[in-house]
Amino acid sequence: MNISLRQLRAFVELAKTESFTVAAQNLFITQSALSSLIKQMELSLGLQLFDRSTRRVQLSNVGQDLYPLVDKILLDLGSVLDEAANLKALKKGQVRIAAPQLLSSTIFPEVIAQFQQQYPDVQVQLHDCGVEQVANKVLTAEVDFGVGPERDSSADIHSSLLFESPFHLVLPADHPLQQQEPLTWQHLQNYPLILLQGQFAKRLSGDLDSTEYGPELNLRPAHLVSFMSTALSMVNSGLGLTVCMPYAKPLVDLYGLRMRQLHSPSVYRRFYVYERSARTLSPAAEQFKNALFSYLASHSEPKQKSQA
Repeated sequence: MNISLRQLRAFVELAKTESFTVAAQNLFITQSALSSLIKQMELSLGLQLFDRSTRRVQLSNVGQDLYPLVDKILLDLGSVLDEAANLKALKKGQVRIAAPQLLSSTIFPEVIAQFQQQYPDVQVQLHDCGVEQVANKVLTAEVDFGVGPERDSSADIHSSLLFESPFHLVLPADHPLQQQEPLTWQHLQNYPLILLQGQFAKRLSGDLDSTEYGPELNLRPAHLVSFMSTALSMVNSGLGLTVCMPYAKPLVDLYGLRMRQLHSPSVYRRFYVYERSARTLSPAAEQFKNALFSYLASHSEPKQKSQA
């Protein structure tokens, strides 16, 4: 049995109008084409759907039983097509993103605000979380995509380079190192350092050790904390210095602190967009990802890189 959409529409239109002439006009086809569609449908079903006479055409008893079912199918299909059109035109939809707490509180609010000005009917959900939770939220489909620093690769996750930035030192405005030119990692040896615990500190140590300056550096943090906001507050209280990415500047400014790039060596950290492999983003999520790249391209820091 092979019933086409054209046959179903012809059946419903003829049932409504009870006229081959009017139904054909409404469907923008000829009367012979309409008659052929109805005959093909009746042959496929093995049922007579209409009673025909020289004066009128009307649904048979079987046709009356089938009509509400077929009409509902077409109404449901229309709803599906309308829904698809709205999703494609971003008149509705949802975007779910996972990002570390610091990125979530600096870059993302402005990106979301700009995006929703352009697409007010798309709902954006930002999952601010720990760095190590980003990949898991992507893998479990809790979010459409995630943004975070470089981590060990997985065949189940596809990554695209979003940007890379050099480490900066955060210090009080009147600190002696404010006048140091150039400012190097070696200058931190005599000051208490506040670092983020876990992968942040481990990877930073590894990056420094792998350079020609590695043997000269021995960064022993005085404090290990979980969040950059804590580190900044401790710097503000005179408990030490910390290092971070340039995108943290809005929070650094709130504390009245200063940022300066560290040299010898210049250590960079790469950030990626993480998506589930072999899964296509929704139109809304794809557009938001494009908006994120565009936002970074229009800002000097962090320096935006081409997509991988």
